[in-house]
Amino acid sequence: MKRRSLLLGTATLLSMTAMAQQGKQPNIVLIMVDDMGYSDLGCYGGEIPTPNLDNLAKQGVRFTHFCNTGRSCPSRASLLTGLYPQQAGIGMMSEDPHSAEDHGVHGYMGFLNRNCVTMAEVLKEAGYHTYMAGKWHVGMHGQEKWPLQRGFDHFYGILSGASSYLRPHGDRNLTLDNQQLPPPDQPYYTTDAFTDYALKFVDERPKDGKPYFLYLAYNAPHWPLHAKQADIDKFVGKYRKGWQKIREARMKRMIKMGLIDKSWGLAQWEGRQWDELTEEEQIELDRRMAVYAAQVHCMDYNVGRLLNYLKEKGEAENTLVIFLSDNGACAEPHREKGFGTVDMINDPDEWVKPSYGLPWAQVSNTPYRKYKVRAYEGGTSTPLIISWPEKYAEYDGELRHTRAFLPDIMATFIDASGATYPKTYHGGNEIIPLVGTSMFPILTNPDVELHEYIFGEHFDNCVVWWKNWKAVKDQASKNWELFNLDKDRTERVDLSREEPKILKQMTDKWKEWADTHYVYPKSK
Repeated sequence: MKRRSLLLGTATLLSMTAMAQQGKQPNIVLIMVDDMGYSDLGCYGGEIPTPNLDNLAKQGVRFTHFCNTGRSCPSRASLLTGLYPQQAGIGMMSEDPHSAEDHGVHGYMGFLNRNCVTMAEVLKEAGYHTYMAGKWHVGMHGQEKWPLQRGFDHFYGILSGASSYLRPHGDRNLTLDNQQLPPPDQPYYTTDAFTDYALKFVDERPKDGKPYFLYLAYNAPHWPLHAKQADIDKFVGKYRKGWQKIREARMKRMIKMGLIDKSWGLAQWEGRQWDELTEEEQIELDRRMAVYAAQVHCMDYNVGRLLNYLKEKGEAENTLVIFLSDNGACAEPHREKGFGTVDMINDPDEWVKPSYGLPWAQVSNTPYRKYKVRAYEGGTSTPLIISWPEKYAEYDGELRHTRAFLPDIMATFIDASGATYPKTYHGGNEIIPLVGTSMFPILTNPDVELHEYIFGEHFDNCVVWWKNWKAVKDQASKNWELFNLDKDRTERVDLSREEPKILKQMTDKWKEWADTHYVYPKSK
């Protein structure tokens, strides 16, 4: 069936928000996980037990083609502001403890600029209490860049891009509101602690009848491999089947669920076959994946804690929950065994090592090509769940194949809350117009098309989606490739030579976008 185009302008979007004001504003909960692959959740075909997210999906809708920017910090910038990341100031990397990342131009400042507004700033103006727990990663050098100065009433978490799960310390420590904290008492685990504070903030909010917005940004399952032993023990030995068998089993489940088309097959495998490994290597790689699975499993348990709280308080029906991952699974440092050695697992002093390696990242992104950073589907495809039982429980876990992307989440929250996206803010600064469009029309009409084109660029990984086509220029190439996603979403057949007119049309549009959205220049 041909999709009906719905390209909403600002005026139309604002008229839609009037609908939200006719009823009680919903609470809004946004849950983002870090570096989790497309097929890691049970409801997306994975073998890792994620019963709470599976149940959440049954109360709403799963998206099969939601697009991210390929990496954590630009994805968070785009998510929080409803803009392309370069418009918000984080086209490359965000500030980290020893990295300012300011290239002296609008698109590459390394922190959220003052020509954008965050979800918290917008929803606060609509009467919401605003809370955040977890990973910030959109600016840290100077308190004016911290969450409380960008609209949140309370914050607990890490300002940097990565930290120890077991003992965040040093310059990758914890922050409560505007206060830097010493290393936490033991035992400690970030996934649990972030949830503890999220529940604390919500439970202790003023009893004034106003709704709340909660942004819960887990660092799981980003490296390092840190997990609770009881969770690890559930998975050790289960991955001795090897990369190929786990991947093939995921694909079969995904086909059965309707998430993918059988004709696409699996993307090209980049490494050795499992049976080429020694027994010692298999044992080590099984353990790495077991810890990763434990991180995902614990995250799901904590999502369950939050969802149970909503039920106990009688708030579940009128709470809009969106769950997603910031990008595809992470293959860094692009070696078979990943960062570090297996004996570094659960070293509380580590904040990078170890990781689970490139082949497991490919498994996490089943069936798609590549991984985090790259513009192929394995890097830019995100599992996304929308649940609002009062409005959409009737859809009972249905799939939506319409393409959407990160800025649409801001627009969706505006639609739900009746908020107004401002033209000026921050003392009169002009605010860049919203890029996103509310996703609610997709939920009620699967044939709606929100965007004619979606664009992206990160470290010279360039991409444009149009209808059933996708054009990609990889960081390792000077040439654009072209793929027909209806027939080949695993991007195995480059059609750039067969369809030069389509490719030119798409790349011309990409250049037009890049020239008007601060992609260039990249530095002074």
